[in-house]
Amino acid sequence: MMNNLFSIFDPSTNIFNLSLNWLSTFIGLMFIPTSFWLIPNRHFFFWNFINNKLNNEFKTLLKNNKFKGSTFIFISLFFFILFNNFLGLFPYIFTSTSHLNMSLSFSLTLWLSFMIYGWINNTQNMFIHMIPQGTPNILMPFMVLIETISNIIRPGTLAVRLTANMIAGHLILTLLSNTGINMPNYLIIILVFIQILLIILESAVAIIQAYVISVLSTLYSSEVN
Repeated sequence: MMNNLFSIFDPSTNIFNLSLNWLSTFIGLMFIPTSFWLIPNRHFFFWNFINNKLNNEFKTLLKNNKFKGSTFIFISLFFFILFNNFLGLFPYIFTSTSHLNMSLSFSLTLWLSFMIYGWINNTQNMFIHMIPQGTPNILMPFMVLIETISNIIRPGTLAVRLTANMIAGHLILTLLSNTGINMPNYLIIILVFIQILLIILESAVAIIQAYVISVLSTLYSSEVN
């Protein structure tokens, strides 16, 4: 029972001795509209509307960032996570974002990039962030320790937040579906209705988690400028 339950998160499942599960990460490329390069239509305008909204919001969060176009990396991160979260809701498609080795890879890479850039180019600004304004002298060593720890665990919290939310929803859906085998017909109808509501909830979680990760990454990058 437990092996069957958690096998949906097993990346080692293979076909012809080839581990093809991680290829699901690239299926999101199929969602890039081909009409993006052709005559503009509703699909193009909807895609462009989302891009513009995200770009304006990330520019506000980045404040006076001197690097033009730096918002595009966070827009790309948003769509990358969004596609992978949504694809995991389809049957027989591996959810790569439910694994720490995927979510920790991009969160740790971004965090290390911000830290290396900040400490090399804006050392004084990085030290200022260690001690909040108005902190009493006696509390300064403790504040430095607390801020350092909170800074170090940032990539871990980003990764765990995404992974935990993806795993939790999938486990609930799997557990409920396994209980439907021994149910009478009138209860199966209720179960299907509950499953539909959970799928809608999971779709919302997929969007929210992609947005939260990209916004938090933007906020972390704004601190090093």
